[in-house]
Amino acid sequence: MKFNFFKNSMLVGLLSLSLVACDKNDDVVDGGGTNGYVTLKGEIETQTLTADKKYLLSGQVFVRGGKTLTIEPGTVIAGEKKSKGTLVIDKNAKLVANGTKEKPIIFTSNQELGDRDRGDWGGIVLLGNAKVNLTNPSVEGIEPAVTYGGTNDADNSGSLTFVRVEFAGIELTPNNETNGITLAGVGNGTKFENIQVTYGGDDGIEWFGGSVNGKYLIVFGTWDDDFDIDNGFSGNLQFGLGVRYPSYADQSDSNGFEWDTNGTNDATDLPTTATVSNFTMLGPSIDGNSFNANYKHGMDLRRRVSASLFNSVIVGYPTAVRMNQNTVYPNYSSNAAQIANNIFYAKTTTVLSGSTDITAAQILTYLTSNDNVVEAGTDKQTTAAYTALGLKAEQFFNKRLNDAYTTPNFAVTTGTLATGAKFTYAKFSEANRTAQFDKTVTFRGAFGATDWTLGWTNFNPINTKY
Repeated sequence: MKFNFFKNSMLVGLLSLSLVACDKNDDVVDGGGTNGYVTLKGEIETQTLTADKKYLLSGQVFVRGGKTLTIEPGTVIAGEKKSKGTLVIDKNAKLVANGTKEKPIIFTSNQELGDRDRGDWGGIVLLGNAKVNLTNPSVEGIEPAVTYGGTNDADNSGSLTFVRVEFAGIELTPNNETNGITLAGVGNGTKFENIQVTYGGDDGIEWFGGSVNGKYLIVFGTWDDDFDIDNGFSGNLQFGLGVRYPSYADQSDSNGFEWDTNGTNDATDLPTTATVSNFTMLGPSIDGNSFNANYKHGMDLRRRVSASLFNSVIVGYPTAVRMNQNTVYPNYSSNAAQIANNIFYAKTTTVLSGSTDITAAQILTYLTSNDNVVEAGTDKQTTAAYTALGLKAEQFFNKRLNDAYTTPNFAVTTGTLATGAKFTYAKFSEANRTAQFDKTVTFRGAFGATDWTLGWTNFNPINTKY
């Protein structure tokens, strides 16, 4: 059972929003006439949502193949809690949601100020025709069922830029929670940049196969994993931030990265081969504070995964890296994939489970021989240790829930992270990757002297009036 921490930690004297039934695209207002909504439900036609109105997703809202949903900068779309509002963009349809730094597009909960929580609504499900390692897969919990995947890695499902998704991840059916954003078989003709997922009820962003590239991605205060890749995902990701709150985590284990090939888990599967660079992953622990025991790994590598990580920093987790099955390590020891030039600080260095063939010592040797810094102990979970890296204590989300988490400045101007990036590894020269990375940056982690989160993000949406 998932407890509503926000409701238990804040007392708010606000009236509940009471919506009256209406036909699709009619205005819906509360009893006082102060919160007008245009309701979207069922299958909707090609249309543009304009910033002069607010919109309500009632139930599962489908944009079917051949249709395009366009959203203007500054538009607010709320997911209705009682009907588990969810936006589903089908294969061969498009979502064009291009906000700006000054006017981001906001998907949020329809609950009142102070009463919003993880899992208030269903989030965004974006489907495409790119390669996956399953045959005709469907997204659990979506009814009627929608399938994804195909053979076109250049498929275009639209464009998402400067988009915030808040309080998503509702349980659509028992044990089937949605993510903040689900990208299933989405191709690299799709643009996916400047995205913030906040207070998700499951994973922040999850890729089920596909090849879409991404930059400037934030997952903040989510329940399960920050960035989850699976089912043959082959895209490229650069500049990402994950920040955790110590008190809540999923019983299935909450990790920073969870990377998996899954599929049928045999040698014929299309492996997950993503390349990721310049991520900052801030776990739940700072200065030895206690945290939920369901927090596990900064990076969890599972079932034949063959994805690569470079120029990143992962701190504050109990364990730095886990290679979960003996099908993982050979992909790295053979250089089919590579983990290189990263910094891992944790309470313990490396754990391997599910296999007696590969030891933790072998994994540690691999990591340290590939330009990684892997250090463990309580002295590596202190303000002093993070300051030496160039991180600041206020960047970690460790305040009580009823304290506002003011927007920290993530810029790194001093310390170990300010320099040392390397883009000479072979992965950066592969045909589908060489043009996808900014190789001019010199810093490790997501930030140099400029904080790219400023101006369009919101780290305290529970108290924001839209």
